[in-house]
Amino acid sequence: MPKKPDTHHIVPNPDGGWSVKRGGSKRASSRHAVKREAIDAGRRVSRNQKTELRIHNKDGKVRESDSHGGDPYPPRG
Repeated sequence: MPKKPDTHHIVPNPDGGWSVKRGGSKRASSRHAVKREAIDAGRRVSRNQKTELRIHNKDGKVRESDSHGGDPYPPRG
């Protein structure tokens, strides 16, 4: 069975703005005033560390997911 990929998440920060967090971490890697800035920063980190990136809405649901390596089920071809 393939190993579950590591993740980074773009999540709303309770104090306002948006945070980039590593999956399972309580502390944010970085905080941003605007969601677009958090997504850009999260993508850079995710590509560099070859992790999955999960972008959440304000309600906490995953809006979008990107694979930057380690995908256990990559598309064929």
